[in-house]
Amino acid sequence: MPESLHEISGISFHRQNNDTVYAIQDEDGKLFKLAWHKKKQYHSKFARKGDYEDLAIVGEKVYILKSNGNLYSFPFANAAYEDLDEVREWKHLLPEGEYESLYGDDATNKLYVLCKNCKGDNKKDVVPGYILQTGDSVYQVGTFSIDVHEIKKITGKVKRGFRPSAMAKNTLNNKWYILSAVNRMLVVTDSIWSVKEVCALSTKSFNQPEGIAFDKFGSMYISNEGDDFAEGNILKFVRKIK
Repeated sequence: MPESLHEISGISFHRQNNDTVYAIQDEDGKLFKLAWHKKKQYHSKFARKGDYEDLAIVGEKVYILKSNGNLYSFPFANAAYEDLDEVREWKHLLPEGEYESLYGDDATNKLYVLCKNCKGDNKKDVVPGYILQTGDSVYQVGTFSIDVHEIKKITGKVKRGFRPSAMAKNTLNNKWYILSAVNRMLVVTDSIWSVKEVCALSTKSFNQPEGIAFDKFGSMYISNEGDDFAEGNILKFVRKIK
């Protein structure tokens, strides 16, 4: 990643097309656009500095999640410009807490959000999630949850509870893939959030996994923040056809 994305967090594709990566980092209120194998990036400023964690592109709108649960939205077409003037901020859609995971479903125009650390929740038992309907407005239409005990059955002890940092759905198999940088793992669930697999992530390859996305071919992409010893990056995992 270029220096501007040293602390890359969320990543997404438009209509699952992998020719351009859309990304944010957790300090600047900017949407970044990158082509593969090119260090030059373009960006659109949507807000002041803040803790921005994930993004989703649903239809022709971009949605960006701030760590406090606030959402920012603007037309996807406006991402061609450096400064944006049609940005809406949505507050109080979610319970008070810390959020890092956002996924947008083109088929239903819904957003899915997982809480990393919500007030009153016991992360050792259940991780709560929320479903938002998008359109002219954004509003909550449902909830879901991940049973941490199902993760423990596969991997053993989950220290400090399960704390998700990114999520995405593979539309080819309808499974959910949830990253946790804190727990250093990738959790795979079925379409109704029942845990099916848990994969440990090596520190050699995954410095700080903060973003995940799938393209239309089912290939998986995971972004990692950099640190004093490593650059930020995006790793691609090609789907194998059995």
